[in-house]
Parts: sequence; structure tokens; C-alpha cells
Amino acid sequence: MIEVILYQPEIPPNTGNIIRLCANTGAKLHLVKPLGFTLEDKQLLRAGLDYHEFVGITVHADWEECARHLQGRRVFAASTKGKQRYDTAAYANGDIFLFGAESRGLPREILESLPEQHRIRIPMTSGSRSLNLSNTVAIVVYEAWRQMGFEKGP
Repeated sequence: MIEVILYQPEIPPNTGNIIRLCANTGAKLHLVKPLGFTLEDKQLLRAGLDYHEFVGITVHADWEECARHLQGRRVFAASTKGKQRYDTAAYANGDIFLFGAESRGLPREILESLPEQHRIRIPMTSGSRSLNLSNTVAIVVYEAWRQMGFEKGP
């Protein structure tokens, strides 16, 4: 099983879409506070439909708590500053995918704490700034699951 971490997500419908994605792929979800919404937010619940009950969601007080919880596991951070294309990395069961806040991405110190080959990016045309967070998570999760043969969820 793979796991997804959203670092300080800000937009409830994005997180709701990601909850639905995780439910349909078997991925676990971690949310790192502060969140830009409550877990009872109407937009979050609407975007996630009735999938919330099918996802293991863990909320962490801060990045340090989350990192301790997942210590020893491989973490890949998606960033426009990543050097490795997301589709050239070799993923395995148990990998974790980290995504930053919609308005600012991941802090430099978190990104630089990971090996360069674990800082992945999704190609975009020249001059593009970023993709929507829920789209980015979907692209990466489905690539990892594809590499695992789409068996039993990621």
C-alpha cells in the first residue's frame, strides 16, 4: 500500500477529491496541520462524497510528528523544483508521496531533506507554474499503482 501526505493543504475541495482518490486506489492519507479548513467543511465533504469512511486518514500536528510516524520509509516529494520526472522513478509497495500546500508548495528544508532522486516533478509546458493539487496527486498515485500492476490497490 502506498501513502499520500498533504502538507498544510488549504483548499477543501482538493482534499475532498484526494480522499475520494485514496478510497478508490487503496492509498492511506496523512494530513499535516495547520489545515486551511476543518474536516467537517461542507466543500471537503461534498468533493469527497461518501468516500471518507473508506480511507484511513491520519492527521498530524506538524511535519516533525508526521516524519517520526513514517520514519524509515521511502518518501517521494512532488515539486516543480524536483529534478527527476515522476514517471522515471521506480516505485514500490510502501512508498510515500508528499505534496505541498496549494499556494506555496513544500518548504525548502523539507524538500532538501530528501535525496535528490526522491524529489519528483511532473513535466509542464514552458512558462507553466503548477498543476492543481488533486490532479498532481492523481497523476503520481496512478503511476505508482501502474508500476505495481494495479493489483490489490497501491
